[in-house]
Amino acid sequence: MARILVEACCGSADDALEAARGGADRVELNAALFLGGLTPSAGSLKALREQTDIPVMVMLRPREGGFCYTPLEFRSMLADGRLLLKSGANGLVFGCLHADGTVDEERVRALVELAGDRETVFHRAIDVVPDWRAALDVLIRLGVTRVLTSGQAPAALYGADVIAQMRRHAQGAIEILPGGGITPQNVRRLLGLTGCTQVHLSQRRSVSDPSTCANPDIHFGGALYPPEDSYKRTDAARFRAMREALDQ
Repeated sequence: MARILVEACCGSADDALEAARGGADRVELNAALFLGGLTPSAGSLKALREQTDIPVMVMLRPREGGFCYTPLEFRSMLADGRLLLKSGANGLVFGCLHADGTVDEERVRALVELAGDRETVFHRAIDVVPDWRAALDVLIRLGVTRVLTSGQAPAALYGADVIAQMRRHAQGAIEILPGGGITPQNVRRLLGLTGCTQVHLSQRRSVSDPSTCANPDIHFGGALYPPEDSYKRTDAARFRAMREALDQ
């Protein structure tokens, strides 16, 4: 089997550096992974670039909750994209839909043109479109490099049949990148079912930050109240385990 490319879903520059140390081949840099990933700061990308030359795809997502953006939100995506490309991003990750869930062709075209000769990824917005074949045809026509998908299922393993259909439908015109619930334990099975040659995943652990412990009644997040005295960090050891599982 050819070497499988491993892309790490990262929520910070530190996450990305850990993933690189663990053997990841490429990273997707975000902020706020708890919300599904939002646009990272240019500062985080610049700090990362001072430490590693691993290929970095940057998320362009101005808010949580859907992918049908206001005109001002889309203007911010374009402005962030320009700044992040100047700051060393290897490509842009995005997903723009109309209110009915179909691909917003005009906005996707604008982002592909912004990226120029760098890579573009249509993210898991593909997993909520009403007709993935029609969506994939649009993305191919617009020249998008690849699509990140769980096969319109809660996890990639459950959507493996659709992912395999996507790969066959694309016929090499766009890369299919499986993501969602992938682990060292199931990655080989997923690749066998789909025929894909790359995967997208996060491997994280909890890290303590005791700076808020003097007043544990205070919360800064939403109604779910995530803990204020810890956060998630990419685990290099778990990425090494994934790399070993794939290279055996």
